[in-house]
Amino acid sequence: MRLRILLATATATLAAAGCLTAAGPASARPDDTGARPDHACSPSVSIDRFSDALDKATYDGTYVGNLSALAVDRDGSLAALSDRSALFRLDARTLRPEGVTPLADERGAPLDSEGLTVDRDGTALVSSETEPAVRRHARDGSILDRLPVPEELRTRARANGTFEGLTLLPGGRTLLAAMEYPLAGDPADRVRFQTWRRTAHGGFRLGGQYTYRIDPGLGVSEVTATPDGRLLVLERGFTPGVGNTVRLYLADRHGTAYAKTLLADLADCPSLSATARQPQPNPLLDNIEGMAITGRGRGRLKVLLVSDDNQNENQTTRFYALRVRP
Repeated sequence: MRLRILLATATATLAAAGCLTAAGPASARPDDTGARPDHACSPSVSIDRFSDALDKATYDGTYVGNLSALAVDRDGSLAALSDRSALFRLDARTLRPEGVTPLADERGAPLDSEGLTVDRDGTALVSSETEPAVRRHARDGSILDRLPVPEELRTRARANGTFEGLTLLPGGRTLLAAMEYPLAGDPADRVRFQTWRRTAHGGFRLGGQYTYRIDPGLGVSEVTATPDGRLLVLERGFTPGVGNTVRLYLADRHGTAYAKTLLADLADCPSLSATARQPQPNPLLDNIEGMAITGRGRGRLKVLLVSDDNQNENQTTRFYALRVRP
């Protein structure tokens, strides 16, 4: 078969409303008004279900893991970015891979690809944290453009801690990239968000920079713009012997800084009978890096998360379907 999937937990039929397989008990199904009260992570966030269906899977000889970003394509499919230079197309209802496109830099070398957003013309904007850089890729993976990056973000950045998140703001005229960790010389609790403004010819020029305050020991693993122009921000950290900390914030810009409000600490979500291969404060948790808004209704956003398993037997590629009331 072209697709070989080794299940890490039991899987069931995909529910289109949540774009995920129910991998917990039957009660994990949401009703028509949202997730049941016992699925609440906080007053603002509930979890519908999770899926390990793609854990340790391969597609056309490519490992379907190391997933660091998600985006909704213009045809309704999901784009899932691997930080090992592969861009997958997934069926939004079943999560089944339907295509894979290899990515590379201008010299043909692999990318440490971390952030993804799909532009209105179907091209993919991809951030790489090694340079750092943001490139525009055609559907065949070829490079169409490389965006300018301020020198201080290249020379003062912490190794492996640059452009971890990428999103287009509503209207598509502003692109925003989130640094994962502070620059050398910056306050230890402040990271920078870099923006670009779309030009009349469809390219992007440098825009303003903004600051965002991170929690102690955490970094920004993803940002996603909400329909009203605010940001959902994932902060993530890892403590050996304890596990992952993953918190979801809503961020609103005030001048040159983004102020944040905690929506949920995902350790407070019900576990839905999930299992973990290493210590975790909640067995549901893993190394969550990707996030996309897949729909909205009844005052809630449908938010899909994915964890990066680092191609490690002790970690899991896991999708999470949340309902968020911002």
